[in-house]
Amino acid sequence: MKSSLGGGGTAETASGEVQQIEALRRGDEEAFLDLVEQYHSFLIRLAGLYVRNRAMAEDVVQKTWLGVLRGIEGFEGRSSLRTWIPRILVNRARTHAKREGRLIPFSALVADEVGRREAAVEPELFQGNEDAYPHHWRVPPKGWGQDSENRLLQKETVQVVEKTVENLPEAQRTVITMRDVEGWTSGEVCNALEISETNQRVLLHRARSKVRAALERYFKGEEVRDE
Repeated sequence: MKSSLGGGGTAETASGEVQQIEALRRGDEEAFLDLVEQYHSFLIRLAGLYVRNRAMAEDVVQKTWLGVLRGIEGFEGRSSLRTWIPRILVNRARTHAKREGRLIPFSALVADEVGRREAAVEPELFQGNEDAYPHHWRVPPKGWGQDSENRLLQKETVQVVEKTVENLPEAQRTVITMRDVEGWTSGEVCNALEISETNQRVLLHRARSKVRAALERYFKGEEVRDE
């Protein structure tokens, strides 16, 4: 792994980010506070994969921000801030976890979840081998209706999504949060978490499938169970 303070990957630093970096190098407090507001919540979630509790996660994130301030002068801009900063956090979190005797590499979580066989759609929705048309739909899926967009924006629906994501396996939860909540590209996720594009795609597909299944159950008036 390349030094987290030196950046890595292809040139992807946008002009707005260049200005942000220059402001950070000048010691602009407002620019730093904006950066903290932008990434702090996500970094807490990411740190939680490595340490035992919220207090430890907060400590790791604080050390990450110190690393950002100390390393920004040498940041070469060959990667974006939002892939560079999580790399700093992962290094800090690994150090902390080793000291606490608890190190579960993210790569191990990914390998376990990807290697586990999971059906993208619930098997009971398909006809069995004893039926007239094995592996065909028992009841074809229905659309969510013309009002589906409004329903998706309702507070209760958002809570269903949040609850489902919260209960996903850790690697799936991290990837779907980065992609669909934080708006990261697949390349940014792969670079930040150091996982392959194939594994990223598998984790995202499984996570999205579970969220969709939970929404379908909710729209049909069924209880949304923990995944």
